[in-house]
Amino acid sequence: MSPTPTALLSPADQERRRGLRLMKGVALGALVFMAVLFAFAFAFQQQIPALAYVRAFAEGGMVGALADWFAVTALFRHPLGIPIPHTAIIPNRKDEIGQNLGEFVETEFLRGDVVRTKLEATAIAARLGEWLAEPKHAERVAAEASIIASSVLQALSDDDVQSVIEDLAREHLIAPEWGPPLGGWLGRIVESGAHHGAVDLAFETVAAWLEANKAAFTGLVSRRLPSWLPGVAHRLVDDTVYNEAVKLVGAIRADPQHPARRAIDGYLDRLADNLQHDPGTIGRLEDAKSTVFDSPRVRELAAEAWNTAKAGLLTSLADPQSGLRVRAASALAEIGVRLTTDAALQRRVDGWVTDAAVFLVDRYRHDIASIITDTVEHWDPAETTEKIELMVGRDLQYIRLNGTIVGALAGLLIFSIAHALLG
Repeated sequence: MSPTPTALLSPADQERRRGLRLMKGVALGALVFMAVLFAFAFAFQQQIPALAYVRAFAEGGMVGALADWFAVTALFRHPLGIPIPHTAIIPNRKDEIGQNLGEFVETEFLRGDVVRTKLEATAIAARLGEWLAEPKHAERVAAEASIIASSVLQALSDDDVQSVIEDLAREHLIAPEWGPPLGGWLGRIVESGAHHGAVDLAFETVAAWLEANKAAFTGLVSRRLPSWLPGVAHRLVDDTVYNEAVKLVGAIRADPQHPARRAIDGYLDRLADNLQHDPGTIGRLEDAKSTVFDSPRVRELAAEAWNTAKAGLLTSLADPQSGLRVRAASALAEIGVRLTTDAALQRRVDGWVTDAAVFLVDRYRHDIASIITDTVEHWDPAETTEKIELMVGRDLQYIRLNGTIVGALAGLLIFSIAHALLG
């Protein structure tokens, strides 16, 4: 197996690799030490009988070191490159290990009761509230939400959105009859007298126009008089018409019960009734509506509405000082304050989060656990082995070192017992 290139390793992995190499050196050094000690004791045990104990100690240490070296190496690769059965366990059984790990996580961790117990012991709402109550955190959430919203808006198809707006406008705005609801609305306005302000404004406008446009009355009536009448008569007639118009408008403005006002009230009342009950009036209104809102015009209005709304939203979402962003951050901060102070709201939010998490875990835990299985299946065996060895290999080298020591002590003990029994 070729090792993972150093460039692909994280700084933490590179540190683990250095530690692993150091521990491999220590374990190998222990084996070499035992071999040297064994050779020395074996060579001189005839001259010095006590060295037989040293030889047994070193012999047991070598056996323990070699046995544990084989066991540790067999996890990751074939010892000495020899394809001995049941070696290179991790690369050969990577997929099975991933499947077992996924099943373990699914059965032991992704259970509704486990998730519920953990979440019920966690003050989710209070912690979230404390975090959101900080203005900088609320602004951060508002900024992230703005980025997401902007991305969604830009990803939407303008033609599709315009078609949806057009369909909604036809269904809810254009298709229904306007007459009865408008008639009812107008009837309530007339009954309550709410239209009087509009009538006053209309006559004020007429009065202002008359005052500024006296010349418009020149010849308005006099041009219809016989030509043989003198010009003075013509001017007198025009002035009289103008003055009477000014007096009439002034009288209407001054008298809330003026007959003209009552006539307007009566007309509006009749119009409201006709819009609700007269088929002819309703039909004329529908014809006018259809003329104004023909198909091209509806599509144009839908396009204008969407383009205007989209441009305005994108501008507001991109500007940290826009009213939308400022109000969103303020609202989030207020929610955070409420979550930290309102115990009833905390209980409700904690309950919603817990119930939602338990539902998702119970319904999708197999799919969630399958992420582990599928991910491990797509890992390269060599890279997987290297990663796992970097994670646990240093501790496994302690097994080799301990095996050397335990083997040496066991060899010494066995030799001592045998020598005592046979001696």
